[in-house]
Amino acid sequence: MAKIQGIDSHIVIIGCGIAGIGAAQKLTKDGFKNIKIIEATGRSGGRIKTTTFGNVIVEIGANWIHGPSKANPVFQLACEHGLLDAQAMSKENQALDVGGHPSFQSSFYSSSGKKLTPDLTEPVSQLFLTLLEKSREFFQTEKEPYPSVGEFLKKEIAKHVVEWKDDAETKKLKLALLTMMLKLECGVSGTHSMDLVGLGAFGGYKTLPGLDCTFPGGYEGLIDAMMKGLPEGIVSYNNPVKCVHWNGSFRGANSPEQTFPVMVECENGETIPANHVIVTVPLGYLKEHYETLIKPPLPLSKVHSIQRMGFGTNNKIFLEFEEPFWEPDCEVINLIWEDETPLADVKPDVNQFWMKKIFGFTVLHPPERYGHVLCGWIAGHESEYMETLSDTEVKNYMTEVIRKFSGNPSITPKRILQSKWHSDPYTKGSYSYVAVGCSGSDIENIVQPLPLQKTDTKPLQVMFAGEATHSSFYSTTHGALLSGWREADRLITHYTQSQNSQNFSSKL
Repeated sequence: MAKIQGIDSHIVIIGCGIAGIGAAQKLTKDGFKNIKIIEATGRSGGRIKTTTFGNVIVEIGANWIHGPSKANPVFQLACEHGLLDAQAMSKENQALDVGGHPSFQSSFYSSSGKKLTPDLTEPVSQLFLTLLEKSREFFQTEKEPYPSVGEFLKKEIAKHVVEWKDDAETKKLKLALLTMMLKLECGVSGTHSMDLVGLGAFGGYKTLPGLDCTFPGGYEGLIDAMMKGLPEGIVSYNNPVKCVHWNGSFRGANSPEQTFPVMVECENGETIPANHVIVTVPLGYLKEHYETLIKPPLPLSKVHSIQRMGFGTNNKIFLEFEEPFWEPDCEVINLIWEDETPLADVKPDVNQFWMKKIFGFTVLHPPERYGHVLCGWIAGHESEYMETLSDTEVKNYMTEVIRKFSGNPSITPKRILQSKWHSDPYTKGSYSYVAVGCSGSDIENIVQPLPLQKTDTKPLQVMFAGEATHSSFYSTTHGALLSGWREADRLITHYTQSQNSQNFSSKL
C-alpha cells in the first residue's frame, strides 16, 4: 500500500484506453483515493474497439495479443479473466517463438487471376524475412548504412536479383511478391512506407514468444473486465480536455483552502485541480495538439521528440460473402500486382490506385463463429484516402479487385465495414513507429515527467503513458498497459520514498 502521505493526492488520468485503465487500477489497489479518468469519447478502450458485423463480432482496433506468453501482461490478464480459448492458453502455444511473423497458411493470387505455387512463393518469402531480420541488427551498433529500413531492404533485394537465374516472367513475379511483402510490413509498422522507418532504431522493438491469438468474445471483453475493478463513477465520459495547466497554484471549488500545481481545463468549461496528471492520449493526437494541450508549453526537447516519432494509419476492410472462394485451410490471401517492383522509385497516384496498397486479406477463423468473412489490411496515405470514400464505393472497388485476382467474375461481397482511424479526431491514426532520424532516446524524452528538472516546484505534475511511450513494445496493447503501470509505479515510488525519508528524519 502507498504511504499515508500520498493517498489523498488528486490524480487525473487523461484517456480511458488500456494505459489509463491500467494506471488507475494499480493506483487504486495501492490505496490512492482521489483518481479521476477523463475520456473524450463515450466509451472505454481507446484503440481496443470491438463491434458487430452482421451477426458476428469483429475488431475495429487491436486484433491480436502479440506474443501471448508469461511476459505479456495482456495475455496474463486475459487468462485470469477466462477470455481465451484452451489452444491460446496452452503451454505449446506460449512456447512458440515466431519472431513477430507467424507462419500462416497463405494463398498467393496474381493480378492476372493466377494462383502462385509454393515453389515460387516460399523462397521469396523466406528471403524477405531473412533481410528483415538482418535490418534489426543495426540497433545500438553505431552503424547505419542507410537511413531507413526501406532503403536497406531494397538495396539488399537488388543484390539478390543479380544472382537470380530465372526467366524474365518469373523474375517479374518474384519482384512483385517482394513489393507485396513491403506493403505487409508497412501495415505491421503502421507506416506509409518503410522508407520512413529508421534503420538504426528498428531493432529496438522486441517480440515475445507465443503464437499471436485473438479474443473469441472480443478484445473489449478485457476492457470490461478491467473496468469492473475500478470504483464506480471514476470515468467522466464525453469530456474532451482543452488544456492541462501546470506549474501553477490552483484552488479547487471543493477545497478552496488547498492549492494544486496542475489544473485540467475541459472543453465544457469544467476545471479539475490535481497534484498529478497522467496523459495517455495517442501520439497522433499529441502531434496535432501539443501546442495548445499543455501550458506552459512543452520543453523543446520533448516537442522535437514528439515531432520526430512516427505515427501512421493501418485500416481494416471487413467483407462478408455468401460462400468462400478460398480453400478451407487458408488463413491469408495475398494479392500480387504483377506490374509492381520494389526497385522502381515510383510515386503512385494515391487517389486512383489506393486499392493497390492492400497487401491482402486475413480469413476470420473459425467459420463456425464468423461465417465467411475476410479482413483486408491497408496502411499509409492510401488508407487515409480510403476513409474519404463511402462504404458503397469501397465495396465496389473491393469487388473489382477480388474478381480480378480470383479470376471469378461473379464474386460479390454482401456486406462491408471499414475502420477509419485517421479521421478519428482523438487518435489521428493507428499506432507509432520509430521514424528516420529517431531513436530510443526520443521515446525516453516523451516519457520524462514535467517538470524535467528537480526544482522547488512540485514533482511529477504531468506524466506521459500510452503505447508510443514504451521503448521496446511501442504499437502494442501490452506496451500501452505496461506504460500505464510504469507511471502508476512512478507515483507509488515517489510517495513511498518521501514517506521513508520523513520517517528517517524523524528518527534523527
